[in-house]
Amino acid sequence: MAGAIAGLSLLSIRKHKWHLAFALTGLVVVLSGFVAVQYAFGQIGAIEETDLPLPANVSEFHCSEPTTPPGGAWYGTCIDPGDTTFMYAAAAFVMIMTPGGVGFLYGGLTRRKNALTVILQNFCVYAIVSIQWVFWGYSIMFGPDAMSTTEGGPGFIGNLEYAGLNNVRHDAPADVYATSIPHIAWVMFQLMFAAITPALAIAGYADRVKMSAFLIHIVLWSTFIYDFVGHWNWSLGTNCPAEVNFNCAGWLGKLGALDFAGGTVIHITSGFAGLASAMFLGRRLGYGKAPFEPHSIPLAMLGAILLWYGWFGFNPGSAGFAGFLETEAFQNTNVATAVAALWWMFLSWAHTGRTSAVGAASGAVAGLVAITPASGFVGVMASVIIGFAVGTSAFYALIIKNRGRIDDALDTWPVHGMGGVVGALLTGVFAEKRINPLWGDDGLFFGNPAQLMENAVGAGAGAAWAFGITLLIWKIQDAIWPGGVRVTPREEEIGLDISQVGEKAYSE
Repeated sequence: MAGAIAGLSLLSIRKHKWHLAFALTGLVVVLSGFVAVQYAFGQIGAIEETDLPLPANVSEFHCSEPTTPPGGAWYGTCIDPGDTTFMYAAAAFVMIMTPGGVGFLYGGLTRRKNALTVILQNFCVYAIVSIQWVFWGYSIMFGPDAMSTTEGGPGFIGNLEYAGLNNVRHDAPADVYATSIPHIAWVMFQLMFAAITPALAIAGYADRVKMSAFLIHIVLWSTFIYDFVGHWNWSLGTNCPAEVNFNCAGWLGKLGALDFAGGTVIHITSGFAGLASAMFLGRRLGYGKAPFEPHSIPLAMLGAILLWYGWFGFNPGSAGFAGFLETEAFQNTNVATAVAALWWMFLSWAHTGRTSAVGAASGAVAGLVAITPASGFVGVMASVIIGFAVGTSAFYALIIKNRGRIDDALDTWPVHGMGGVVGALLTGVFAEKRINPLWGDDGLFFGNPAQLMENAVGAGAGAAWAFGITLLIWKIQDAIWPGGVRVTPREEEIGLDISQVGEKAYSE
């Protein structure tokens, strides 16, 4: 079988050698253009023209004393080695969550004949977004507002000032991001979030989509959904005049919505995108008639364990520096997850008379999701309440989804979509200014009901945009793709591992 596949691949390459030659030539031309632009305006050869001067020696932008929190909290002046080390460690933690955590969780939950495809898709997502992020993703999410003025802009999407990482320095901090770490370290940390988000949405359309359509979908989804919603929530208006401050931020940031590490930006968008995908593509063959059991629960448990582990970089790293705030985020992340995992297991026990390993794993992931927007804004007891709340809501959202016969194959909507909504709303209830004096505010429970409304607007906007634009992307792709984006019934019957990848997860 392997020899036949290799032979067919070789014949295909020979048959289309001129197409490949033209494609490679075009790629070289595009890359050369980026280098030329950077040479003229950015990092290569003209670095002295950027906003920050070229350091006379390597220590010019290094802090003489640790900065915890970063001095001024708005404009950074020096690089703190401790903060930089912490952020790279956090980024490495989060990296393993996409190809490892999500890949193994989803790979274990799907059927045997599709397991390798699901794991490969998560692997490919990380690679694809790594490239998209460098060329334009980071720029349109974190760059200056595309319609900015001296008084700010609408905060809808960024421009291409950082395209190709032009003007992104490795030897100096950015002006409003990475205030005590190199700008490029901030880029790398945020890449990990950009990669995991479309990977989570795979759960909604697993087992049904052609690999070619999937690869393009990831590029489109990351650009038009993740980067847009990320700009709304997290953009601080790079290069904005200091006296203007938040007038240059994304529109949800201006509004005051709180999302510490991605409850709306990551989980609500991926969850509601998964729901839209499942509704557009329809049910898998045999859904509701034959049991679709997980093929490897131990593999799924391994994925959940890697996610729990990686989340200790995910939430604490979102503090942006090593000091006091990440310690609260670390503790909150752990206890909310533990509560949600056990509570989901007990709910399953009450309904079926048995505990469930898959249920415990699902509860843990739901807890991680819900505490994400709140982790750097709430106290420990609030995180316990969030764990109970999301364990309950996600458990019953899953029951509702199943009764509605919506084939969200791996439950991204109940766990990530609704888990993110619960987390966003309860952040608006339990946030405390004392926990995060830099960026936080008090919530409803502490006398500020407006915070709950602001977070509700943020959650609703993220859900609506993700659902609507995901449907639009699939419709456009399906209209132009030969035979549509969904695999044929025959290909679905034999499994995507054979029909799309040409390999199997297990030898017989």
